[in-house]
Amino acid sequence: MSDMSPRQQQVAAFITALARLDNAGRARLKRNAGRTLNEARDVHRIFYQALPYEVAGRPEEEIYFLIATLYPLAKARSDGVTLGTTLRMARLLRESESIDRRFQALIDSDLDQLRFRLRQIVRLIAASEQAIDWGQLLNDLLAWNHPDRYVQLRWARDYFVGQPATA
Repeated sequence: MSDMSPRQQQVAAFITALARLDNAGRARLKRNAGRTLNEARDVHRIFYQALPYEVAGRPEEEIYFLIATLYPLAKARSDGVTLGTTLRMARLLRESESIDRRFQALIDSDLDQLRFRLRQIVRLIAASEQAIDWGQLLNDLLAWNHPDRYVQLRWARDYFVGQPATA
């Protein structure tokens, strides 16, 4: 972990803490999916015990909370695959063009709209039996408001274009 940046270490520690939660903790987080921290009920102890100390009280705390509440909804992977790629795989399995519209609405979202739309997308991914790289998703959401919108562009490329087929 020493070759990772401090932010990468915080993200990795947080995802590891979420993975170690018992079923009751996961159920409490799941019941709060789509809520903000101030709207959440009966989950603060679980969340703050998982949250890295350096993040507590900072604006990105809400993004960490969003990931914590979505985490119990879908399986985890850790291979650096973006949500765009994961959703592309789900779309190919379901052969549904309505997913294209949902994805476009997702990448056009601001952080306030993202909470609701991302919850829908995560449920769709879970229903398609796909797994999400939660660390990658958290890193992407932490950069969501970057003026270059590089996260949204990367997701769009991964979703609409995909990876080249291997021979």
